[in-house]
Amino acid sequence: MRPEILFPLFAEAKTLPGVGPKTVPLYDKLGIRRVVDAVFLPPSGVVDRTLRETVQGVVEGTTLCVKVTVVSHSAPSRRNAPYRVTVRDGVLDFVLVFFRPAPEYLTKMLPVGAERYVCGKIEHYDGIAQMPHPDVILDPAKDAPPDGFEPIYPMTAGLGQKAIAKAVKAAVALVPELPEWQDPAWLAKQEWPGWAVAVRAMHDPQTGLDLEASHPVRRRLAYDELLSHQLALALIRAKRRRARGRTTKGSGHLRERVLGTLPFTLTGAQNRAIAAIAADMGNPERMLRLLQGDVGAGKTLVAFMAMLIAVEAGGQAALMAPTEILARQHLKGLTPLCEAAGVRLALLTGKDKAAVKRETLAGLASGEIDIVVGTHALFQSSVTFADLRMAVVDEQHRFGVEQRNELAEKGQGADILVMSATPIPRTLALASYGDMDVSVLDEKPPGRKPIETRMVSLSRYDDVVESLKRAISGGARAYWICPLVEESDALDVAAAEDRARVLRHSFGENAVVMAHGRMKADGKDAAMEAFRTGVAQVLVATTVVEVGVDVPEATIMVIEHAERFGLAQLHQLRGRVGRGGEKSSCVLLYQGPLGEAARDRLAVLRETEDGFRIAEEDLRQRGAGDLLGVKQAGLPKMKIADLEVHGDLLEVARDDARLILACDGGLVSERGEALRVLLYLMGRDAEVRYLSSA
Repeated sequence: MRPEILFPLFAEAKTLPGVGPKTVPLYDKLGIRRVVDAVFLPPSGVVDRTLRETVQGVVEGTTLCVKVTVVSHSAPSRRNAPYRVTVRDGVLDFVLVFFRPAPEYLTKMLPVGAERYVCGKIEHYDGIAQMPHPDVILDPAKDAPPDGFEPIYPMTAGLGQKAIAKAVKAAVALVPELPEWQDPAWLAKQEWPGWAVAVRAMHDPQTGLDLEASHPVRRRLAYDELLSHQLALALIRAKRRRARGRTTKGSGHLRERVLGTLPFTLTGAQNRAIAAIAADMGNPERMLRLLQGDVGAGKTLVAFMAMLIAVEAGGQAALMAPTEILARQHLKGLTPLCEAAGVRLALLTGKDKAAVKRETLAGLASGEIDIVVGTHALFQSSVTFADLRMAVVDEQHRFGVEQRNELAEKGQGADILVMSATPIPRTLALASYGDMDVSVLDEKPPGRKPIETRMVSLSRYDDVVESLKRAISGGARAYWICPLVEESDALDVAAAEDRARVLRHSFGENAVVMAHGRMKADGKDAAMEAFRTGVAQVLVATTVVEVGVDVPEATIMVIEHAERFGLAQLHQLRGRVGRGGEKSSCVLLYQGPLGEAARDRLAVLRETEDGFRIAEEDLRQRGAGDLLGVKQAGLPKMKIADLEVHGDLLEVARDDARLILACDGGLVSERGEALRVLLYLMGRDAEVRYLSSA
């Protein structure tokens, strides 16, 4: 049960002043559904409302308040012209400007000869100071003068600043004094205020510096949020460890067969990951492990070894991919390995013909099929397994946690291995995958040559085509990735079709094939097969080739309008080449002139192939919310904490959470009880129920 002291904060937003039936949906857009949401809405700016003597000498764009005497009114002489009111402050005359006002309202609000307090932004026109649409007009006979600093909040269409500020002020007035959940020594060392004091201070900024993420008040509140998040993840993790799993130990004979057929040896990182997975599977607790690896680090082989452990123990394994093209690519890559091991492999997608699907479902139910590769079709109710022991989820950011769990529930205590080809910065990994154990493949297989990456202006398009023509005549194969037009598959496809048409004119009709997300599976597969076998030398594509396409013979990657792509996405695309023994190159075709951010982004890609460094730089440049896939990855939407700035606090919060549960698993101590309040305050009601003492 939520503590009674928090009840006022969890009342609906409509209990706040000015929040009625018509405005509830607007506040909902700001994320304000309850009073507590308004409490946790940080100001985005601050306005100095201190009364000044004059606007003289004020810098353009400054917002200020002055006391004035109304001198005259000047109504517009033509339609759409502004209405002007000349006023005099303590030093000079200036003009209040209004567009499309009601003249009667203005003459009543600002009668000639009257004194008024006015606040607004100062601009200059023809050398005369003016204040367009003052946001405050007060009568000194009735109102106190403006004073102090006013917080500015994020807005949405239909909700003015005054209304939002009024609701937030009322919400903050309801903030109670809560028991301190932070360790006293840590609090003293950081010189942080108490929680309620910090909340009130956040909503009462005195300067722009008070809004900085590095300010002690913001860091205190950010740490509260991060600690509650990490504590909740730790409770989920503890619950999972208590959940019934199965001991799965393989004999190793299938893995030995496969390793004996490989023309290379595994990297140290691959061997360490396989050993960690085997140890997890051999424990009675259920495994939930994230396998991170850069492009070409060999994640699929590690996952296959994990699936073989399940088969060696008499069970089955499933590999779920986000798209049919990726599922088929996995099938193609795993088929020779399964043949070497003598393991039965099948494919299951939503587009399978009825007879094929019936046969596959029967094989899974009877146990005849050892390993199945599939798409979302795998977790449909019609799919049953004889003994599913290992569920591998590829490209986790394309799936929700519920889908991942749905697949695992088809087995009795099935272990889960999640793969991510997108290197995840440490802070994001802690934030979104904190309930998992993590294995990182940070070595590339031997023999991989570095990819030469060049930036080339689109003005040199003809030179690029001529160079490509020479390479193709020498037997090379190339990808040509078309630009992201906007958030529209149809427009992206149109751009790809136009480029394919132009390149066919240069290279020949049969030399160029195309693949995009709107094509039917058969058409895409035919294009990919033609490219893979060398029948076609150029594959024009949208970002459908970002993952899952493995053509070792392809050595050239051209990315058109590279400035439109994110760093992580560019890195993934570049990773489609350099997969064989030949030297490979990547051409970043850009439209000049480049902005500073775009230039920095492309320069990083040119300087390094380290996916983890690239991911960290992508996080720094674009922020957590915009990184490829993190919105789908279940990345928590932090209200105050900024993962790019507060990464150090996230590390401390993780360690603090683990120590707390190690010493007080039921949160029954004095601090433990206070931490329960924190969890409820942050909406972590479900995780409180996971406490071991419950």
